[in-house]
Amino acid sequence: QVQLEESGGGLVQAGGSLRLSCAASGRTFTNYAMGWFRQGPGNEREFVAAISRTGRTTNYSDSVKGRFTVSRDNAKNTVNLQMNSLKPEDTAVYYCAARQAVLGTSNWDHYDYWGQGTQVTVSS
Repeated sequence: QVQLEESGGGLVQAGGSLRLSCAASGRTFTNYAMGWFRQGPGNEREFVAAISRTGRTTNYSDSVKGRFTVSRDNAKNTVNLQMNSLKPEDTAVYYCAARQAVLGTSNWDHYDYWGQGTQVTVSS
């Protein structure tokens, strides 16, 4: 019911900022809570951030809290992840995911749709 297309990944120096965007197709975007996950080399997929259907509730992993901000614009069918004060350990492939529910979740098994992923590399 929804197709996700990510953009904004790239190479950035430690301490820098990067903004990821996820564009969703379809007319039912407002029915989905959205999440961001990442997977580094040799690591398990881990939760990064989530935002509720209305955008009024957000949730972050402890590792990114205070540095990353997730937001959405339902009129434009987009969800964004602003990443500040980036660290080398933030290096990973970042995925956007959608879940047909009011609230997001940190469990990737509960998401129904996924973007293709975008590479974020943070150099020292």
